[in-house]
Amino acid sequence: MRVFVTGASGHIASAVVPELLGAGHEVVGLARSDASAAAVNALGAEVRRGDLDDLDGLRGAAADADAVIHLAFNHDAIPAGKFAEAVAADLAVVRTFGDALAGTGKTLIGVGLTPTGDARRDAAIAANPRSAVGPVLGDVTGRGVRTVLVAIPPVTHSARDRTGFIPILIGHARATGVSGYVGDGANRWPAGHTLDVGRLYRLALEKAPAGSQLYAAAEEGITVREIAETIGRHLNVPAVSIPAERAADHFTGFPFIEMDITMPNADTRRLLGWEPVHPGLIADLDDGHYFTAG
Repeated sequence: MRVFVTGASGHIASAVVPELLGAGHEVVGLARSDASAAAVNALGAEVRRGDLDDLDGLRGAAADADAVIHLAFNHDAIPAGKFAEAVAADLAVVRTFGDALAGTGKTLIGVGLTPTGDARRDAAIAANPRSAVGPVLGDVTGRGVRTVLVAIPPVTHSARDRTGFIPILIGHARATGVSGYVGDGANRWPAGHTLDVGRLYRLALEKAPAGSQLYAAAEEGITVREIAETIGRHLNVPAVSIPAERAADHFTGFPFIEMDITMPNADTRRLLGWEPVHPGLIADLDDGHYFTAG
């Protein structure tokens, strides 16, 4: 199968692309710069130059492929407070792919979570700027496209992770001298190892029914307090509770510190035969690589 991948030089793609290639699929990766192109080449994929603003180019790339895996997103817009702009641009890309693939039965895999009817959970879903993709993919499914929605865990961890939740928390702990959490720190974050997430994507491409919602979290939810305490232990700084009214100032540029959500994965495991095999988050933190990198 010929697969077009956006965000092909990024963290998640560093596991997805080798998984696909190892299973005999052809991979074409979108690259907007020479550095990105070099990274895509290093993974063994074919490079297609372009960016997410070139909708005509994306439409052509999708039409030339058997499947599209859309991983790219303007994450820089989140700390800048430009959620709406990032979401609008992402939806334009997804709609472009849907138009290109309509009526073909080809595959489009996007990132996001669909509402469940649980008010607390749905509030957390709504706070994620990528969740808006779900309804759009639902519309695309009805137009003859095999769509799959993958919920990537907010903590996707490994030695490849340089900009995710864990490096951000470590950066705050180093800058402030304390490893913080809000209130009692009982809010939970799902977690998954990068390589386990990569394998899930390959299985999703090969097995998932149209309209599937998949959860790529190996661990359904770990309390932020446990994460903060582990970080504090490694940095030799205290783990402390930050009052909610001070959270925005303490965790500057990181609006997700109070997010509380779980990702039950039993259905995904059964559907795909997916069994995570790599270390869990606390074991990965205890490995030490997060505290020596950079």
